[in-house]
Amino acid sequence: MIDAASDLPLTIAIITGSGVAAQWLAWRLRVPSIVLMMGAGLLLGPIAAVALGHPLLTPDESFGDYLRPMIALAVAIILFEGGITLNFRELRDTSTAVRRMVVLAFPLGWGLATLALHFIGGLAWDVAAMIGALLTITGPTVVLPLLRQAKLPPRIASVMKWEGIVNDPIGALAAVFVFEAIHQTQLGHSVGSAALALSFGIAIGALLGFVSGISLSHAFRRGWVPEPMKAPLVLAAVLVCYALADKLAAETGLVAVTVFGLVVANSRLASIEEMRRFKEGIASILVASVFVVLAASLTPAALGSLGWQHFAAVAAIILVVRPVAVFLATLGSGLTVAEASFIGLIGPRGVVAAATAGHLSVSLMQSGREDATVLAPLVFLAVFASVFGCGFAVAPLSRWLGLSETGPDRLLIVGANPWSLGLADALKKAEVPVTIADTSWRRLRAARLAGHDVYYGEVLSETADWRLEPSRFSSLLAVTPNDAYNALVCIEYAPELGRSHVFQLSGFDGPAESARADDDPQAIAFTARGRTLIRRGRGYDSLARDWWGGWRFKATRLTEEYSLEQCLEDAGDDADFILARRPNGRVSLLGDNTKLPDAAETVLIRFARKAAAITTAPGTATGSDAVVEPGADSA
Repeated sequence: MIDAASDLPLTIAIITGSGVAAQWLAWRLRVPSIVLMMGAGLLLGPIAAVALGHPLLTPDESFGDYLRPMIALAVAIILFEGGITLNFRELRDTSTAVRRMVVLAFPLGWGLATLALHFIGGLAWDVAAMIGALLTITGPTVVLPLLRQAKLPPRIASVMKWEGIVNDPIGALAAVFVFEAIHQTQLGHSVGSAALALSFGIAIGALLGFVSGISLSHAFRRGWVPEPMKAPLVLAAVLVCYALADKLAAETGLVAVTVFGLVVANSRLASIEEMRRFKEGIASILVASVFVVLAASLTPAALGSLGWQHFAAVAAIILVVRPVAVFLATLGSGLTVAEASFIGLIGPRGVVAAATAGHLSVSLMQSGREDATVLAPLVFLAVFASVFGCGFAVAPLSRWLGLSETGPDRLLIVGANPWSLGLADALKKAEVPVTIADTSWRRLRAARLAGHDVYYGEVLSETADWRLEPSRFSSLLAVTPNDAYNALVCIEYAPELGRSHVFQLSGFDGPAESARADDDPQAIAFTARGRTLIRRGRGYDSLARDWWGGWRFKATRLTEEYSLEQCLEDAGDDADFILARRPNGRVSLLGDNTKLPDAAETVLIRFARKAAAITTAPGTATGSDAVVEPGADSA
C-alpha cells in the first residue's frame, strides 16, 4: 500500500497515469473508456484488497479531508464542460424527438426509476429519487463512441447525441435538488421552509452562474482579455464561481457552474471552440482521475452491501424503465418503432452520473445518512452494466432492427468537382460508402444523378454538426481548389475524427523535394492543416489537369495470385494511390510514404493514365461500368 505521508506525489501520479492510460487503451481497443477507467480504479482498490490483502491505492487515507473538495472541484469543471457544449440554437433546430426526450422522457424516466428503486431496491424515497435522477441520464462521452461503432443513420445519432448533452447537466441538477431537500430537512426545517431554502440556494447559484457567464462574455467581446489568457481565465472563473456559490449557499456550486457554462455556450463568442477544446483536455484528465479515485475508494464491504434487490432494480431501470419512457415520449415524433426501441435500449450511463454520485454520497454519509452508503456502488453498478451491455449490444441490435449502415467505413469528401466525383464513382464500385459535401447545389448535380449521398451546405456551420453527423465518418478528404479552406475543414474535424484521419491535397504543384514543401514562409504550416493526400507537390491543379488529360481512377483487388508487387508493376511509376479498403472493411486514405497494405482481398484505388496496363482476370469485364474483380482493374 502506498504511504500517504511519504508517497503523495506517487499517489497522484498513479491516479492520473492509470486514468489516462485507460483512456488510451480504450481508444486502441475501440471500447468505452469509462469501463477501463473504472476497471483501473477497482483493480487498484477493492480487487487488490481481496487478492493481496490490502489495496494498492487508498484515496481516503492519501488525501484525507481534502478528498471531497478535490472531487467537488473536478465535478464542477466536468459539469461546466458539459454545459459549454450545449447551444440552444442547435437544440431548437433539432428534431421533435430530441425535445421530447428532454421535456417528456427525462421526467417520466425519473419518476419510474424512483418507483423501481423504492419498491424493488428497497431504498428510502428521498435516496431513491436522488439516484433515480442520476440513472435516468445518458453520458455523451460514452454515447459518441457507441455511435461510431454502430454506424447509425444521422437521425438516430442526432437524437442520442443531443439527449446525452442536454440531459447530462439536467440530471445532475435534479440530483442536487433532491440532495438539498434532504439536507434542509436534516437541519430540522419544515417541508415548506426546506423548499424555500432550497429555492433560495438554487436561485443564488443560478444568478451567480448567469452573472459570471455574462461578465466573462462581455469581457471577451470587448477585447479586455488577450487570446492566450482566455482559456486559463475560464478555468479560474469556474473554480471561483463554484467556491463562491458554495460559500453563499451550501451545495449550490454545481448549479452555478452549469448555468455558467450554458451562458458562455450561447453568447456567440468567436473563441468558443478554442475554449471548448481546452476544457475538453482538462476535463478528460479530471474525468480519468475522478473515476480512478471513486472506484478505488469503494471497499469490498461497500460492494458487498449490494443485494439481489439492487441488481433487480438496476435491471428494471435499464431494460424496462428507459425503453418505456422513450417509447411513450416519442410517440408521434416521427421516429419509427425500431428507432424508438433502439434509443430506449441503448442508454449507457456516464461520467456525470458516477462523479456526482461519488460526491453526493460522501456528503450524505457525513451528515449521518447511513443508507447513503449504497449510493455510489449502486450507481457504479448501473454504469458498468449499461456500458458493458450497450457496448456489446449496440452493433447486433442495430443490425437486427435494420438500422445499421453495413459495409466498410464511410468517407466524407468536401468539394464537388470532376476529380472528386470520379473518385466517388470508383469508391462506389469498390463498395466504399461516401458522402460528398459542397455549398453549391449546381456542383452537386452530377453526384446526385450518380446516386451518391450528398450534403448541401457549409460543413463548417453549426447546423452541419448535427445534420451531417461527423460520427458517421471514419475519414475526411477536403479537395476544394482553396487550400486554406481545405486546411480549415481538416482542423475543424480533426478533434472529432482524429488528426490522422483528415486529409487534404498538397498546397502546391511541383517536385516533392522543393524548398516550398517545408520552408516556404507563405505556405500554410503543417500544424494548421490536415495530412497530405498522395504526396507533397501533388496539388489540385495538377490533378485536375491530369483528369482532363484522360487520367482515371482504377480499383484493384489483391488476391493470392495477384500480389501487391504485380499491382505496382502494372500501375507504373506515375500512378497515385489514393485509398485502401482492407478485408475487414476499414478504409484508409493514403498519404506520403504510407505503406500499402498487401493482404489478399484488399482493394486499392489509384489515379493513373487511362492507357496504363490493365491486368484482367479471365472472363472479367473492364471499362467504366466494370465491377472490381480479383486481380482486375476497373476504370
